[in-house]
Amino acid sequence: MAKLPKKKVLNWLESAVGRVREFAYTEPPPLPVERPRIGVALGGGFARGIAHLGVLRVLEEEKIPVDYLTGTSAGALMAISFASGHSIPEIERQARATRFKDFGNWNLSWLGLASNQKLEHYPRKFLGVSTFEDLRIPLAIAATDLATGEAVYFSHGPLGPALRASCAYPGMFVPVEIDGRTLVDGFLSASVPVDAARSIGADLVIAVFLEAANNRKPTSVVDVIGLSFAILQRHADLEWRRAADVTIEPVVKDFLWDDFERTSELIAAGEAAARAALPKIRAAIEEKIALKKPALESKDIAKRLMKKRQ
Repeated sequence: MAKLPKKKVLNWLESAVGRVREFAYTEPPPLPVERPRIGVALGGGFARGIAHLGVLRVLEEEKIPVDYLTGTSAGALMAISFASGHSIPEIERQARATRFKDFGNWNLSWLGLASNQKLEHYPRKFLGVSTFEDLRIPLAIAATDLATGEAVYFSHGPLGPALRASCAYPGMFVPVEIDGRTLVDGFLSASVPVDAARSIGADLVIAVFLEAANNRKPTSVVDVIGLSFAILQRHADLEWRRAADVTIEPVVKDFLWDDFERTSELIAAGEAAARAALPKIRAAIEEKIALKKPALESKDIAKRLMKKRQ
C-alpha cells in the first residue's frame, strides 16, 4: 500500500486539530427561554360566572395560552367546560340554554333550600367528560370543609361530586358529603383559587373575580344570603389578590344570580375586562421571562467553562 506524503499527513493532522479546537471553544447558541406556564383562576358568582367565557375568549384570540385552570363554584363549571375541549361558541350555547332546573331543584330541608344533585351529572350529560383525567387542561376545583373551614381541592377522579361540592352555596344548597367530609361552596375558603393554580404547576396566575352588587334591596331569601356573603367576600379577598400576578374584574354587579338569559351581556363584560387587562398580562409574561434569563445564562456560562477545562 502506497504511503501518504509526509506533508499531506501533517496538513491533515493540523486540519483535524483545528476542527477539534473549533468544536471545543466555539460558544454554543444561547438556550431558548421558555415562557411561563400560565394558570387562570376563576371565581364564583352563579350566572355571573358566564362572564368567564368572555375572559377565556379574549385569551384564546390573543394567543395567550392557558396551561392550567382552577375554579370555585360557577368558575369551576366554566373551567370544566373550557378544559373539556369544547369551543367557546359551544359553551356559550349551553350557557344560554341553562336554567336553575338543570342543576338544582327546590327541596326545603334543615340544611338548605334546595339540592344541587343534578349538577353531579352535568359534566357527562352536557360536556361529555366524567373525570379530571378526561380533560385537556389540568384542573383543580375548590370546595370548603364545613367542619374545619379549610379549602379542599380536587384534581383527580370523578368531576361530578367535586363540582357539586364546589357549588354547594351555604344556606341555599344542601352540603355535599365526600369521603367523610361535609363540603360547601369553595368561595368561603378560596374565593379565587390562585394558590391552587400554583400548586398544580402555574408560574403565572391570572385571577378573575366577579363581584356581586351590595346596594340593591333584597327581594328573596336567596338575595339575603347572597348579599351577606358578598360583604364577607369583600373583606376576605386580600390574600388571593396579593398572590395573583394579574387580576381581571368584569363589571357584573348589576346582574342577578339567575340572569342566565343575559348571557351575551355577561360575556361582553368578561371580554371588556380581559382586553383592558391585556397590557398587564403581557407585561407579567415578559417579567417572568426576564427573571428566567439570568438562570439560563448562568447555565450557559457553566457549560462553556466545563468545555474549556476538558
